[in-house]
Parts: sequence; C-alpha cells; structure tokens
Amino acid sequence: MQRNFAQVAIIFPARAVTAHELQNYQLFLPSPQLSLVIDGRRIFLMSILFETKRRLAVLLLACGVLPLAMTLISQAAESTTKGVINLSSSAFAEGAAIPEEYTCQGKNISPPLKWSGVPSETKSLAFIMDDPDAPMGTWVHWVLYDLAPSMTDLPEGLSAREHIAEGSGKEGSNDFKRLGYGGPCPPAGKPHRYFFKLYALDSALDLKPGAKKKDLERAMEKHILGQGQLVATYKRK
Repeated sequence: MQRNFAQVAIIFPARAVTAHELQNYQLFLPSPQLSLVIDGRRIFLMSILFETKRRLAVLLLACGVLPLAMTLISQAAESTTKGVINLSSSAFAEGAAIPEEYTCQGKNISPPLKWSGVPSETKSLAFIMDDPDAPMGTWVHWVLYDLAPSMTDLPEGLSAREHIAEGSGKEGSNDFKRLGYGGPCPPAGKPHRYFFKLYALDSALDLKPGAKKKDLERAMEKHILGQGQLVATYKRK
C-alpha cells in the first residue's frame, strides 16, 4: 500500500494529545516540530505518515482547522493592542512564596506593590487579589478601585479605610466581610495561589466604597485598557 508524507496543522486544547484522538485519524509517527499557544489553544505542526486511503480525511481536516487557526491568530493580534502592565512586588517574586508577615499567620499587612506601563489614556485603576484554590471557591482578599492613573505603587501596610488617599482610591469589601486587605489564610495542606490583578480603565467607576469583586468586575466591563498580573503562593505552616 502506498504511503505519503504530509504536514497538517491540527488544533487541540492546550494539553497533551491522547492516543485515542490520534487513533481517530490513523496517524503514524507523530513528531511535533512546532508548537504555538494562541488564546488558550495549542497548535501543533506535525510531520505525519498516513495511508493513501486516509488522504481525503486528513485534507478535509486541514481545510477545516486552518481557517480556525488564522482566526485565532487574528484574535491574538487584536488582544495585543491592549496594554500589558508590569506588576511586581519587592517582597516576593512571580511564583514565589508570600512572606508570613503578609498573611493571617503574621502581621496580616498588605505587601508593597509597584507597576509600570499604564496606557496614557487611562482614567482610573482598579485592583483585585483573590485565591482560586480556596475550598469553597475563589476567595477575595482585596478590592480597590478609582485609583488615580498617575499612581505607580501601593505601599506596604496600607490601612483599611474608605479612601486610601485624599480624593483617590476606594476600598472594596473582601470575603472576610471587611474593607481593605485580608492576607492569605489557607487551611492546612497544599499551597494556594494568590492572584494580584491590576486594571487600567478608560473611565472612573460609579461605585461607592465597600463594593464587592463581582460589582467591580461588572462595572469594568468594556472599560479595560490594560492589565497586569502577579501570582504568588502561600502554604499554612
């Protein structure tokens, strides 16, 4: 039986391709040569050897997925027009453990944060810190909004009050049922991840102090010009 070589772009979710998926297309000797992640999907360029009788099926597959690949590339290009803000902390690095003093097992004070790269047309900034690994679902630790666009940092130990500065910045409610910062306080077990997220918005928000995360996210819809993110961890000792 005659066999032919071909290169076909096959799109799967951003995960390993299962043997069952490969078996469905009678693919032989898969050898990924190029891998791109676009908008949460992974695109593999594969050199494959397939039976002549399967040629039509593979060609149809290619015709179906290549337009989708082009669409994803276009969408990814459009998303890059939004500003990427560089968010960091002098207390811990990306992916590192949060020091105990910023948790419920320590002083429970807010960590220092700084950022750069805010789009010039920004009218206000908003901030959310949450823990997606909490047992009962995502736990909200900190909510801030209507921060002045000229701000470039939050100092350590920011006190909880309705306005963090004269005429600028409002504190929202966290899942500890209080204003301001509530540090990591996970149950014993595996480390939890904590996401610090800064948003640049094209307008100020019509929210009073004490708003919840869901209220802030609803108010920010269609107003986000850019975003920065810092992820750190903490494990109860």
